[in-house]
Amino acid sequence: MEAGKDARNPRLKDSLVLGFALFAMLFGAGNLIFPPTLGLESGEAWPLGLAGFLLTDVGLACLGIYAVNAAGGAVESIDAALGNRPGLLLSGTAVVCLGVLFAMPRTAATTYEMAIVPYLGASVPLLPFSLAFFAIVFLLAMRESRIMDIIGKFFTPTLVLGVVLLVAVGIAAPLGAPGEPLSPTVFQDGVRAGYQTMDVLGVVSFSLVLMDSIRAYGYQQRRSQLGIVVAASLVALALLALLYGGLTYLGATAQGLDAGLPQGQLIVAVTYQLLGDPGVVVLGVVVALACITTAVALVGSTAAYFSKVSGGRLPYRWLLAADCAIGVVICNIGLDGIVGFADPVLGAVCPPLVTVIVMLLFHRRIRSRRAYQGAALAALVSAVVIELSLYDALPLPLDWLPLYDLGFAWVPFAVLGGLVGWLVGKASRPRPSLAEAAADGGGDGEGPA
Repeated sequence: MEAGKDARNPRLKDSLVLGFALFAMLFGAGNLIFPPTLGLESGEAWPLGLAGFLLTDVGLACLGIYAVNAAGGAVESIDAALGNRPGLLLSGTAVVCLGVLFAMPRTAATTYEMAIVPYLGASVPLLPFSLAFFAIVFLLAMRESRIMDIIGKFFTPTLVLGVVLLVAVGIAAPLGAPGEPLSPTVFQDGVRAGYQTMDVLGVVSFSLVLMDSIRAYGYQQRRSQLGIVVAASLVALALLALLYGGLTYLGATAQGLDAGLPQGQLIVAVTYQLLGDPGVVVLGVVVALACITTAVALVGSTAAYFSKVSGGRLPYRWLLAADCAIGVVICNIGLDGIVGFADPVLGAVCPPLVTVIVMLLFHRRIRSRRAYQGAALAALVSAVVIELSLYDALPLPLDWLPLYDLGFAWVPFAVLGGLVGWLVGKASRPRPSLAEAAADGGGDGEGPA
């Protein structure tokens, strides 16, 4: 029994508090643009689109947090499964997608679309706005700031309350009735929209933060910690399902609006129809401040990660400046441009990470490193081929593949790759121990213990 913890049995209260904390980590202001657009395209089939969205957003993120901790720890489990170098490559790619290429510049583009365009239109070009945005982000990320503490604790809850109010009004007085789906692949669209949130790429960082909090609450035994992870994940899943579900429904009722609206401006148009100018003003201000908070967290954690990986040879401030400069460049392709650019990349990057996460759930039975490596590699290669086909870069008709319509056509290849890797591992020379494999940079040793 854990001293002072099981005796008073505060698990329900702790699970709720930590569940709200996990919800705050997974809920990002930049993610607001996806559910309304998904609902608009899904029409009366919006619950099906929402199911795909939740599966690859919060579902896989929470599953990943549990899996990596059950297998021995966020960083340790992935390194043990793939080897040090492949593990570093996978986690580094996730960091680059989140903190350099997509999520970070998207915060500025979202702010521009939702807080500037509705009032000033093109009179304030995106370039000077992005320069000002990332100058603020750079200054705030240079050091700990009381301003960031205030923004994070006040404006994120305010954003949530604003979204709840918007959804409540939209349910009480809907803009219209959901019509026929505008897309023949509603569930697959939801899956791809879930990838766009990039929450699954943050599994390692989310896991580290959550487990530190769980230990701070006094839970020291692995079984108790995993129990709290499950309970907190269920709380976060329920809250996000309600929030994103409401936004998806709003989009489904807004098919009478201009279907050609950019994603960022769709939710602004819905807000204007439901709450008028005051609602649009509050939404723009709160989203802007919440996006600044997110951007600071992303550039700061990215700079810290690469500074640590380089052994301190790359200074934190230089990395911070470089990341902000990249953010300015990518931001200026526009919000829809960033989303379009991210879609095929995430469609290729997420499958190998998801594969490793799912396999780690069975880490006590899957102990061959070659199996993990083979499955991840097959998932990556097949996902790349599928993306090339989707974008007509590779003239291969692949819609006959199993699970294609659900957006998981890469899964059978991952299973086959895992089996091949396991057989190769069985036939290869005796494998070194995990400690020896880690010492030589990740050989063919055993998988997670």
